[in-house]
Amino acid sequence: MSGHPTSTNDAAARSLAERRMHDTSMAQIDFDKAPFTVVWEITRACALACLHCRAEAQPKRDPRELTTEEGFRLIDEIKEFGSPIFVLTGGDPMMRRDLPDLIRYSKEKGLRVALAPSATALVTRKSMEMVKEAGIQRVSMSLDGHNAEVHDAFRQTPGSFKRTIGCLNAISEAGLSVQVNSTVSRYNVNYLNELADIVARHGAVQWSVFFLVPAGRGKAEDMISAEQMEEVFNWLYDLSKRSPFDVKSTAAQHYRRVVIQRERAAAEARGEANPQLALAGAGYQFQDGLNRPTRGVNDGNGFCFISHIGEVCPSGFLPLVGGNVRERSLIDIYRNSQLFRDLRDPSKLKGKCGRCEFKVVCGGNRGRSYAVTGDYLAEEPYCVYQPPA
Repeated sequence: MSGHPTSTNDAAARSLAERRMHDTSMAQIDFDKAPFTVVWEITRACALACLHCRAEAQPKRDPRELTTEEGFRLIDEIKEFGSPIFVLTGGDPMMRRDLPDLIRYSKEKGLRVALAPSATALVTRKSMEMVKEAGIQRVSMSLDGHNAEVHDAFRQTPGSFKRTIGCLNAISEAGLSVQVNSTVSRYNVNYLNELADIVARHGAVQWSVFFLVPAGRGKAEDMISAEQMEEVFNWLYDLSKRSPFDVKSTAAQHYRRVVIQRERAAAEARGEANPQLALAGAGYQFQDGLNRPTRGVNDGNGFCFISHIGEVCPSGFLPLVGGNVRERSLIDIYRNSQLFRDLRDPSKLKGKCGRCEFKVVCGGNRGRSYAVTGDYLAEEPYCVYQPPA
């Protein structure tokens, strides 16, 4: 993880300063009332069979999926929250023929809409121009290896690396903002700098670095150790200071603690007292409007996930159900279900997370705690930090 990522995209570098303006208005969001991000898994159908797939995606669509009309009603409810970022994912959302209708309806309601397709032949410049016309503002693409050998093994699909690079090109050529998602595992932890180079070369506005949660097909033995996580966190912090793209951690809330510690140390070295810190570098403004929150988002706390059959979960990595939108409103589930209320109450965190001075801004990854211990309020099992007594 040494060296410096390069970039051939001058536009990305040129807009860096503009993207990193602090958005103070977003600090006013009350996560007890509304999430910052809502993700809808519109289908679990997908042509790929990735090793770490949270959804355990299947080749064919489930007949129990929410219908188009049910989707419209769901979008109406999401809009009642305000204007959260709305992500359409899967499986592969491109496998639903009504995708343009769902996007268009979301846009008409005033939602900020992003799309997370799989790297298949369905992603072309023409199809990306179609979703852009319908109202998509950003498209994310998963890249988990710096070459075909690593990426294709992880994705269990020969040719997937080449296809992914082609998809990234198609997204850019359609004039859409690009986000690259990468899942850190034992397979690629030694090649993260090479991955960062690819992210920079494709002009991505954001690199969302996921840390494997053993959910779905994800296995605990494929995760990196807590010590390796800490090393990667510090590397990501250094990278964020020089990269032409925004760096975001996903399913690793304790990265925020590392950023705060590093920022405080730097401020002290400059002789500054009581420095004002943004959470993990969050709060950046993007030209596509999909800005970062100024508060720490966690499972069920600023975030909710709707499955293909309408089940509402705190996240895709915490597969516990607070209710179903076919039986109860999304707003009621998010605000009032005991599961979501527990996750928004830091006083209920157990072990060292409950004692930690960073528990409000971090809180540990609740999905990983549940997957490893069976208790979604247990301490983050992959954090090396020991809070003071």
